[in-house]
Amino acid sequence: MKKNALLISILCLSATFFQTNAQKIAEKYAKTITVKDLRKHLTFIASDSLKGRDTGSPEQKVAAEYIAKQFDSYGLKGPVNGKSYLQPVDLIKRGWGDFYLKTKTKEFKYLFDFIANTISPMPQEENFEVVFVGYGIEDKALNDYESTNVNGKIVVAFEGEPRLADGSYLISGNTEMSKWSKGEAWKEKMATAKSKGAKALLLISKQSVEEFDKVIKQRQTMLKRFGNARLGFADQKDPQGSDFAVLTVGPTMAADLFNTTVAQLEVLKEKAITKSVANQLEKQSVGIKIERTAQPVETYNVLGYLEGTDKKDELVIVSAHYDHVGVTDGKIYNGADDDGSGTVSVLEVAQAFGQAAKAGNKPRRSMLFLTVTGEEKGLLGSEFYVTHPVFPLASTVSDIHIDMVGRSDKEHEGKGDYIYVIGSDKLSSELHASLIEQNDKHNPINLDFRYNDPNDPNRFYYRSDHYNFAKNKIPVAFFFNGVHDDYHQPTDDIEKIEFEQMEKRAKLIFYLTWDVANRDKRLVVDSDKK
Repeated sequence: MKKNALLISILCLSATFFQTNAQKIAEKYAKTITVKDLRKHLTFIASDSLKGRDTGSPEQKVAAEYIAKQFDSYGLKGPVNGKSYLQPVDLIKRGWGDFYLKTKTKEFKYLFDFIANTISPMPQEENFEVVFVGYGIEDKALNDYESTNVNGKIVVAFEGEPRLADGSYLISGNTEMSKWSKGEAWKEKMATAKSKGAKALLLISKQSVEEFDKVIKQRQTMLKRFGNARLGFADQKDPQGSDFAVLTVGPTMAADLFNTTVAQLEVLKEKAITKSVANQLEKQSVGIKIERTAQPVETYNVLGYLEGTDKKDELVIVSAHYDHVGVTDGKIYNGADDDGSGTVSVLEVAQAFGQAAKAGNKPRRSMLFLTVTGEEKGLLGSEFYVTHPVFPLASTVSDIHIDMVGRSDKEHEGKGDYIYVIGSDKLSSELHASLIEQNDKHNPINLDFRYNDPNDPNRFYYRSDHYNFAKNKIPVAFFFNGVHDDYHQPTDDIEKIEFEQMEKRAKLIFYLTWDVANRDKRLVVDSDKK
């Protein structure tokens, strides 16, 4: 008994010693993360010379080469094909040439008169009859297709669903909206129209004429900023639904299509409260042309790899996106916070691990420092990585993601150090516990989890690159300072970065990553929160 007690005491003391020693090692290398280095890197990454690092631009390639050079100086390896730091991301720029609808007297143009939810290429002009189908709903409470033949025709419908005088919804009979109004309700209406043999669907926006004009102008700005359209993978088919065009039109265009008035459309909306108003506008004929274009884009993810020791077959990722939105109307959008701050934080965490490795303190698990392209185009670089992983996703333990950590939002101005953390408990209780523990141990800052709420209307959990890993059941923690007035503006410049705050956040990220990389057991995946 005494021998067993002595053995237990020795083992406990040994564990304490190793934990304390590991803690001291982590603290030693966390000190290498400094304001000076963060500023040095960001001064280049967010400089006017890089012209906003737009995806596929020559200046983004310069940024990629700069990041790769830093990884090399830290002793990290290029893991792509066994030697390169650059992973070519197979993207194409998908856009449109001629894209219009026209009647006998008027032509309506894409991004001037209407916008697209999804499209179906029609390289040659085709002519179709246009049929009004009320709200385009098929339900026991309201069936707009009951006596309407739409086979081979273009259908036009109001967005949403009718509401009664007391504010309740016609379909549900209460204050809860039905599937015909929620989120992506247009997909329900698209599926119904397709099932009836329709060729396309035009949705009349719920917004007023003035509000819809503002939406058009916003889309025009996006067009200038992002090129002729969104980007997509060269080896992927068009998005779901792309065999069927769904276009959203304003009230003015809808009235013109049917030789009526905006006021008459409002009258029909009122009538729809009691019965279907399908077929109550005269059928018309329109010509439609949707010319699709595609152009290859040269762009890269940048990867720096550090092999681990006894658990080297497991991988921990630290990531950020290094692209931004380029130049619009002659103004450079430098993206110092979005996401220059995340990019240089990845560099500093990578440097700390590199220095530790050079001194004989390699992490137990392997590390991948990953700066991705195409986030501003729809999380495309990270999506490409998870569909073309350099290391098996099954061996990937976690993704620690950094997107905007250099500023304060209005909620926290003058209230001390903080960081929003999103997703740390969604898949792994152990990752969340490690975050809390490491923050408590090392000059704690306020961890704000408000955006982790599944009911948060901003839905930030779904809006940065970590989500492509989360979709593959890889635990994630997303670090974020919140939005501010300079978000996606040409005023997001280095002069407004709060470097002392950013240094503290980068150190916390290092401590969390160090713990995840060196713990005895791999993080458990024990949850599936939304």
